[in-house]
Amino acid sequence: MDHGILMFPTDDAIDPADLAKEVEDRGFDSLWFPEHSHIPTRRESPYPGGGDLPRMYTRTYDPFVALTAAAAATTTLKLATGICLVIQRDTIHTAKQVASLDRLSGGRFLFGIGAGWNREEMADHGTDPKTRMRLMGEQVKAMKELWTQEEAEFHGEFVDFDPSWAWPKPLQDPHPPVYVGGMGPGVEDRLLDYGDAWLPQRVGPDNLEEFAQRADALQQRAADAGRGRIPMSLFGAESTPEALDGYRRIGLERAIHAVSSADRDTVLKELDELATQVG
Repeated sequence: MDHGILMFPTDDAIDPADLAKEVEDRGFDSLWFPEHSHIPTRRESPYPGGGDLPRMYTRTYDPFVALTAAAAATTTLKLATGICLVIQRDTIHTAKQVASLDRLSGGRFLFGIGAGWNREEMADHGTDPKTRMRLMGEQVKAMKELWTQEEAEFHGEFVDFDPSWAWPKPLQDPHPPVYVGGMGPGVEDRLLDYGDAWLPQRVGPDNLEEFAQRADALQQRAADAGRGRIPMSLFGAESTPEALDGYRRIGLERAIHAVSSADRDTVLKELDELATQVG
């Protein structure tokens, strides 16, 4: 099982390039950056973590820009969005950003996606929360056409374009893996429809067995559909020996551990502690 690092890259925290180098030097395999374009002050959507919304949500860099800086500072570290709010983005532009970053990083990009929770943020991008899941599915399918076809076209309910040339193509064949985030009741259907891997969250020793049953059911559905095993990388993983043993037992590909959006000294101390805990 590999171990990755998750951090909100902000303008008042350790620099993304500096962070990436330190993460790679400590043997972690991947670095995951989330995104929020902005946070409307009129927010009514409850913060999933409970309580007040952390300040870092309002100061996050664009993930593709931050990951490009991280790519330039490293050589082997995988670079990932965790998650990219595709429903708030233009589909064709996002496809080009993914392909560009994958090529410029030497094929090290992992495309973590999700539909988000902040309905006011979505609304400012013209996205209807009620149809966001259908939109996300079309966006991913359209991007896969843009990444893999000489002349790509797509005609859907939300995404529609005629035959087009779109380069660069991603370096990874056929494209960077699409990690679908979420724990809702429909995430397995989305994974089997257009995902390549799963980004579950909020799994620890207290609910590990329940999650294991759900994961086993997903893998059986994948096998029945003629697919291989679907990789699973756990977002916000715990680092206790009990948790890590459980994650290995259920076959996680990767545990992704969060560190603070803070100054360099604070973050490096947290990375050192995590490196010791996960071995």
